[in-house]
Amino acid sequence: MIRMVLGIGSNINREENIARALSAIRDEYGNLEISPVYETESVGFQGAAFLNLVVGLHSSSSVEKIRTHMWGIEKSLGRVKGPKTFDDRTLDIDLLLYGGLCDRELNIPRDEIARYAFVLKPLSDLYPDDIHPLTGASFLEMWRSFEDSSQNLIEYKDHEFLERLGVQ
Repeated sequence: MIRMVLGIGSNINREENIARALSAIRDEYGNLEISPVYETESVGFQGAAFLNLVVGLHSSSSVEKIRTHMWGIEKSLGRVKGPKTFDDRTLDIDLLLYGGLCDRELNIPRDEIARYAFVLKPLSDLYPDDIHPLTGASFLEMWRSFEDSSQNLIEYKDHEFLERLGVQ
């Protein structure tokens, strides 16, 4: 079994879409490791605030199968991929890590790990001592040296929502 890590975000009907996505992922892959949830401003466009989190799971599925399954979940929850890279999203699920795989063509590890606070912070919360396969630094070390102070994060404290997700 390989540990995979997903980044999940939504800024349209956020709580419902994230809860439904986690339910669908849990139904397919079983136990999930779930980071704290963060509220963040939209990046790259003017839009509603996002909820973002990171989820770990174990599977023997291929990268292609995982990505296809995640795209199916996004689509089932109303995601339509258009020409804009940055836009409002019912749901966005990205494969961040696939074991120790390093493949630039597949963008694994996903380059957003080092660029966006909404990816790196929950990743460092969930797996602080794990090592980024390309940089050799732990995710906590990467977070401590993260320099883009324009990316504001607020830990999401709706306890009822977090309980439904299974966040401790």
